Amino acid sequence: MAPPLPGYSSHFGLDNIPFGIASSDLHHSTACATRFKDNVIFLDNLEGVLKGILDLPEGVLAHGTLNAFAALPSATHRVVRERLQNLIRKDERLQSLPTGSVEPIGAVTMHLPVDTGDFTDMSCSMHHAQNASEAMTGKRSLPPAFLHMPIGYAGRCSSLDVSGTPVERPLGQYWTGKPGESEVGFGPCKKMDYELELAAIIGKPLPRKQRLLASQAEEHIFGYVLLNDWSARDIQGFEMIPLGPLNGKNAGTTLSPWVVTTDALRAYHTASPPPDQKVMPYLADTGNDALDIRLEVRVSSPTTTAESEFACQSNSSWMHWTLAQCVAHQAVGGCGLRTGDLIATGTVSGAESNEHGCLMEYMKQGRQPPRGYLEDGETVTLSGYCGGGVGFGECVATLTPARDLET
Repeated sequence: MAPPLPGYSSHFGLDNIPFGIASSDLHHSTACATRFKDNVIFLDNLEGVLKGILDLPEGVLAHGTLNAFAALPSATHRVVRERLQNLIRKDERLQSLPTGSVEPIGAVTMHLPVDTGDFTDMSCSMHHAQNASEAMTGKRSLPPAFLHMPIGYAGRCSSLDVSGTPVERPLGQYWTGKPGESEVGFGPCKKMDYELELAAIIGKPLPRKQRLLASQAEEHIFGYVLLNDWSARDIQGFEMIPLGPLNGKNAGTTLSPWVVTTDALRAYHTASPPPDQKVMPYLADTGNDALDIRLEVRVSSPTTTAESEFACQSNSSWMHWTLAQCVAHQAVGGCGLRTGDLIATGTVSGAESNEHGCLMEYMKQGRQPPRGYLEDGETVTLSGYCGGGVGFGECVATLTPARDLET
C-alpha cells in the first residue's frame, strides 16, 4: 500500500484532532496517532504529556488498533483531545514535541483504525432509495419499511480496507441480458460502482439484551469515517431476489483512515429531517442530530483531464435517518454493540442530478447517463468537509482488473 499523498491540510486544523493508526520507516510498530495539518503525531511518544488523565490506561496509545482507546469513557477522549489541542496551540510548528513523534503525512502508512467484528450498512437516504428504484424498475418508490425505520443488512468485515488499498474487480454470476429473460453468465463484474457513505464507529459497548434510545446513541459513538461500499451491480441484482446482497458487496469496502470524533463534529450538528409520520419512541432523537458534512466523489484515471473528471456533491444532513437513529435501531433487537462495530448510512444522495451518491442512480430508464460504470484503472476519491479546519481528508481506491478463476 502506498503512503497517503500530502494534501487536505485544511481538513485537519486545531478544531479537528482526529485519531488513526499509523506506522513509518522510523516508527515501525503501528500505533495511535493524530493529525495536524500535514503532520502526523504518534501518540505513544506523548505518554508523558498525557500522563495523569483519568481512566487513560498506560500504554493504551501504543496499540495497533484504536479499539482499547475507543472503548474508554467519552470524557477521557475529550480530555485527551483538549490536552493535544493545548499542546499544539502553544507550538503549531510542533518543534517542542518529543523527538520522533512527528512525521509528514507523506512519510507514514495509514492502517485500518479499528478492528471491526460487525459491519451494518443501512439505507438512510430517501433520494437514493427512490433513484435506485427508478433505475431498477422505472418507477420511483420506497421499500415498505423505509419511513418506519432505517433498514439495512449485515456486511462483510473481512473485505474492509483502509484508504489507498486497490480494489479488485470481482467475479460472479449475473444475467447476460435483460434480468429474468436472459441466460446466466459468469465472469468479471461488468457494472462496478461506488457508494458515497458516512459511517459511525462504536466506542462504548452496549451489553447484549440492552437497548438505548436514539437520543442516547451518541454516547456510544467514538467517531465517524467516510466509507466507499464498492458494489458489483450486476452480481448484486441477480443475487438479491429475494435475499440481500452477498458477493455483490464484498469485493472491498474502503474506509478513510482518520476517525473524526463526536466532539470535533459538535459544532456541525443541524436539525434532523422531520419524520413523514410518527416514529417509534426509541427512534425519536434530539431533533438536532443530523450532521452537516459536505461530501464529494471524484472519479479519475491516469488519462483524465480537468474537463473530463467526473464528480458529484452531496451532504449528510439530507438523509431521512440519522446515524444516531441507526445505532438505536441496530441495538433494539438485543444484539448489543461492540467496540469497533461499523454502522454506515448507505449511499448519501441529494435531489439534484449532480448529487447522486453512486453511478447506478444515473442509469434511469429512458435517460442517457453522463457516463457508464467504472472501468479498470479508474480511481474513486471520496472527501468530506465541515468547515473551520474540520474534515475527513480522502477515502480513495483504484479499481484493478479481475483475476482469472484459476490464478
